[in-house]
Amino acid sequence: MALSASPVVGRRTAAMTPIGVERMGDAADALHDRTLLRLENLDTDLRPPAAALEVTEAQVRDDDANSYLPFFGHERLRRAAVRLVERNGGLAPGHYDPARQCFISAGGLSGILNVLLALIEPGDEVVLTSPTYVGLINRVKLAGGVPRYIRMVPGPSGWRLDAGSLRTAVSPRTRAFLMMSPSMPSGAVFTRDEWQAVCDACIAANAWMIYPLQFDGMAQRTVTVGAASKEYRMIGWRIGWVVGPPAACEAIGRVAISNVVCPVGIAQQAVAAAIESPDDGIAASVATWQARHELLVQALRPHFDVVPAHGGWSLLIDFARRGISGAEASRRLLAQGVAATSMENWGSDETAGFLRLVFSNEPVERLRDIAPRFQRALG
Repeated sequence: MALSASPVVGRRTAAMTPIGVERMGDAADALHDRTLLRLENLDTDLRPPAAALEVTEAQVRDDDANSYLPFFGHERLRRAAVRLVERNGGLAPGHYDPARQCFISAGGLSGILNVLLALIEPGDEVVLTSPTYVGLINRVKLAGGVPRYIRMVPGPSGWRLDAGSLRTAVSPRTRAFLMMSPSMPSGAVFTRDEWQAVCDACIAANAWMIYPLQFDGMAQRTVTVGAASKEYRMIGWRIGWVVGPPAACEAIGRVAISNVVCPVGIAQQAVAAAIESPDDGIAASVATWQARHELLVQALRPHFDVVPAHGGWSLLIDFARRGISGAEASRRLLAQGVAATSMENWGSDETAGFLRLVFSNEPVERLRDIAPRFQRALG
């Protein structure tokens, strides 16, 4: 009997691309070299809040934490997440109902996929910045959406929004804006005027905004997706939250329970404790990350086109003027003990000239010899 051909793979994933981090991470792990600077992945060596660690240890032995229920997240965590969103968004306490307008997700990106699946139809356009995290772009495509990009312009003092590209990114098919500020991977932070321009475009398009905002006319169209991974340094807990207006929440809830059925039981109370803790460690962590960022900028800028970050955990270096790609720079640097991810596929075509350095996971003491490594690889 003749063998038949393999079944056809679905077309939904055809436009999705590799992230790049997974390949560089595997290559770095395979070297088994403790002197290697691990600048390729958004990990951090800074510990979560002490309260979160204590609660996690207790939850491991708590039978109530070993449960599917409640499907949409524990009440304490939903209350804490809603209060955080209200506070950060400049909204009055009680603006959101934790029982009906908050869903706990398995990390922030799971929440974003749930929101996209609930709010957009195949062929709808979603506006993002370029560069942006390729995992966001892939989720837009997985949900059937079409990415459209607002160009961020690099300069000696950081990144600025290109107003012209904002106008061309929006069309009659625009259904949502998916924004990050600080952006990943660039560390770009929008000014208030830039945010106002983006919000005006969102309102004019009658589109959804996936981001927390403090601008008039945005509350009824904004869905906030947050996570404990970055600020609270709780990457492995895999806990995020989605908070939004009633018009969106019923659909998001249906997707959430059909995707990842429920978030990690033993992690939820710990994240609630982190949010509630007056000693969350965020300010001290930001100061540490800032010091690492400044060291990289000062060490590399004399010889390389470093674009400073205004927030986040990473910055970008532009190699286009050297006539090489970010991928080539990444290959050469790995041979000199620096693991860093190139940015092809992280937005429009021009992102292929960039290399990302993550400064959240290597202490200043280990970063001090980065300039000689760069010079040997690329000088």
